[in-house]
Amino acid sequence: MKWSLVWVLLAALAGTAGAAESGKERAQLAGKALIEQPGPSATLTSIDGQRIDLASLYGKQPVYLKFWATWCKPCNEQAPGFEQLYQQYGKRVAVVAVNAGYSETEADVRAFIAKYKLHMPTVIDDGSLAGKLNLRVTPQHIVIDANGRIVHVGHLDDQELHAALERVATTAPTSATVALAPQSSEPAVFKVGDQVGGIGIKTISGKTVALGAGKPLTLVFFSPWCESYLCETRPATAAACERVRLESEKLAKDKRTEWLGISSSLWTTHAELAGYAKEKRTSIPMVLDQSGEIFRAFGVHNIPTIVMLDAQGRVTKVVAQP
Repeated sequence: MKWSLVWVLLAALAGTAGAAESGKERAQLAGKALIEQPGPSATLTSIDGQRIDLASLYGKQPVYLKFWATWCKPCNEQAPGFEQLYQQYGKRVAVVAVNAGYSETEADVRAFIAKYKLHMPTVIDDGSLAGKLNLRVTPQHIVIDANGRIVHVGHLDDQELHAALERVATTAPTSATVALAPQSSEPAVFKVGDQVGGIGIKTISGKTVALGAGKPLTLVFFSPWCESYLCETRPATAAACERVRLESEKLAKDKRTEWLGISSSLWTTHAELAGYAKEKRTSIPMVLDQSGEIFRAFGVHNIPTIVMLDAQGRVTKVVAQP
């Protein structure tokens, strides 16, 4: 992304706190509300055009969904083992590789598949499946038994995962009717010219922000680890996150426009976002998009992305990192 372009568009509107939770701990917390719950009803399409109807599998076959990202170090480390698990269980368990779709391109995903010689179906999530399965880390493993119940949520390629796969692969479904998880309709993606509504935004300090309250609003979508973690795996993205943060702070001094930093909850807790704000001494209020609702509402998949709204709450411009 050329910062000069962002600057022009914006001008038109005139250290982590405490010890970080491990990936395993984050996945365990994410799984607390999921274990023994019905699996999601979703129809996925692989990058090769294969249609995968999860609901049609429940009651017939177990399902193993693995969320991952190409820029994720443990995802790369686990990739060879993931293929081995597919070769071992692929005929008895529906194995699906779910790319999180977060600052990715299809070319990135295909290159990853080729590099590690992966053969299982691969889908790129639009954020909706991640929302249903409380995605908090990459990788995140979801094992669903043949009855359609979630039995394992994890982060590591460990004995617990292997045991869960062996258990569901060797346990036949019962005759009980599979109860599907209740479905919620996905909100429309707001585009330039649309009036925004139906979104609740609350900062980490507890302030509720109303859209269209008589003042232009600029939303900066990001992750607090972008500048540090991605400097190795996505250096251009990390540099863009830093530029956007610094320039946004300068522009936010003009009080005619309100600013909000919207953070994904992937690898980020409330405390970590607060720690980031303190470390960077940001004056821009921070929002943790816990459910991913705000990211999905504006169709944001890449960081950093800037969305500008006018005083009436209409989207005027969107600038995204390619």
